[in-house]
Amino acid sequence: MPRKYLKRIMPDQKTMCEHPHLQRFGQRLAEPKLWHLNRRSIAFGLALGLFVGFMPILGQMFLAAALAIVVRVNLPIAVMSVWVTNPFTMGPIYYFSYQLGAAILAVPIGEHEFTMSWQWFTHEFLSIWQPLLLGSFILGIAAALMGILFVRLCWRVIVIRSWLKRQQKKDPGT
Repeated sequence: MPRKYLKRIMPDQKTMCEHPHLQRFGQRLAEPKLWHLNRRSIAFGLALGLFVGFMPILGQMFLAAALAIVVRVNLPIAVMSVWVTNPFTMGPIYYFSYQLGAAILAVPIGEHEFTMSWQWFTHEFLSIWQPLLLGSFILGIAAALMGILFVRLCWRVIVIRSWLKRQQKKDPGT
């Protein structure tokens, strides 16, 4: 069952409640729905985390945790899935998001060099934020929907396989 595997790899509720960054949520972390390992909670936790992960914002893990508490989906899955954008994947994902948004808005794609400075932020970023945000939003929605479909499909396949194995053990002669 997928539940057994997830219980092995995920941190438990006590560990997460004692995490210094999550302690600010207080008693809200005791909500049982945040820790359920069922198909719906996992699918929507993954979807929420993927959507937030595609947004070009700071504090993605904190935002995913807060939204998971509000929406009552699996908290650890939501927090872990924001790492779809990590230091290795962030550049290509946001570049593709910018291109997608620019194509939809019919904005010409310019040559933008990234430098970590206030001048870049005030001049260059202000010219690319709309296509970047639109593209990120669209890709975030697409990733969330694919995440839901992936979890539901995998969950169903695993449950059917385990059911068939149990049936074969019951009826070894057929």
